[in-house]
Amino acid sequence: MPIPIDFALIAHQESWRAAADVLAVLRGPYLAPIPDDDLKEIFPWFPPRAVCHIDHRSVLGHSVHGIYIDSFIPPDRLAHKYRHENIERVRDAAACAIKAGARIVSLGGFSSILIEGDSDLLPEKGETVFTTGNTLTVAFVVKGIKKICALQGRDMGEATLLIVGATGDVGSGCARCLAPLVKRVVLNARSIDRLRSLAEELSAGGKAVDIATDLQQLSVQADIVICVASLESPSLLLGRLGPNAIICDAGYPKNLSPVDVLEDCTVFFGGLGQSLGGMSFEPDVHRVLHRHPFPNVGQGCVMEGMVLALEGRFEPFSQGRGFITPERVQEIEAIAARHGIHLAPLYNAQGPLEEVACETEGSADERQIAAPGRAV
Repeated sequence: MPIPIDFALIAHQESWRAAADVLAVLRGPYLAPIPDDDLKEIFPWFPPRAVCHIDHRSVLGHSVHGIYIDSFIPPDRLAHKYRHENIERVRDAAACAIKAGARIVSLGGFSSILIEGDSDLLPEKGETVFTTGNTLTVAFVVKGIKKICALQGRDMGEATLLIVGATGDVGSGCARCLAPLVKRVVLNARSIDRLRSLAEELSAGGKAVDIATDLQQLSVQADIVICVASLESPSLLLGRLGPNAIICDAGYPKNLSPVDVLEDCTVFFGGLGQSLGGMSFEPDVHRVLHRHPFPNVGQGCVMEGMVLALEGRFEPFSQGRGFITPERVQEIEAIAARHGIHLAPLYNAQGPLEEVACETEGSADERQIAAPGRAV
């Protein structure tokens, strides 16, 4: 008898290297790798399909079973002109999850961005529910910012926070959670109308808010930056930054341009969680799907479905755009923690951010970031 599918994860690869690795798993170990030029030609013809089975264990002792479905969106076709084509791929991947009998489905990467504003784009769902996973992503981004500020002894109450991609679901959720903790908020996005609406919401709470559609024309220096823009490639060039700024790149693909000069900044990849209970994959593609320097790490958007399945809450926890509140973030973070899923250790493109014991008064567990890192 087939094992019931508690959850499904829908995502895609952010690089051709990763895409080639996924195809290698599907083709088996005895076939030669596909040449790069041939790969880029044939990849768009692959229909969405299940790549592997996943077992995710709770620290409470039980586990849930799921599948990873790759939508096979080509890494170089994330631009807006491919939107309709990519929506169809996500729909086909969703149909695979429904056919498999998945009770809850997480939409990862561009899948959530494509669908977050209109869940009606998904096929008839029957008993299957879908979540964008954005609330848990916000929880991990916010927790990462708080952690690194605490480790470096930063006073968030004196900081200016810049959010790039502020009007998206993750960006607006981060704004609501962090605005009460900082001195000033700067919101950046493409739509001036959405920026004004979010700024009005935050200003109603007494917060100083600026908006900008052009990062190079910022009127203030940012001390803390969250990058969650929906870019098709790492191409973001930041504007004015304060000395030793903290930058969280939580984009998928990454947002920061490899040529951006950030030597004096502390950069980390945000929105990632780590499961203390552990995950197992069949076939074993963990290092293909999760290219992190730590074990059992995944993006919050795909882990949210696992968390809800472990909790037995098969519901569309994150749906639509602009509805993520601090209360909902606290709720999903508490559920995740109950099952041993916490913020992943901080790292960037150079590797883990080194942590050394502080020789100061206070708890022996206090740590500080030893050196800033540059994203490449």
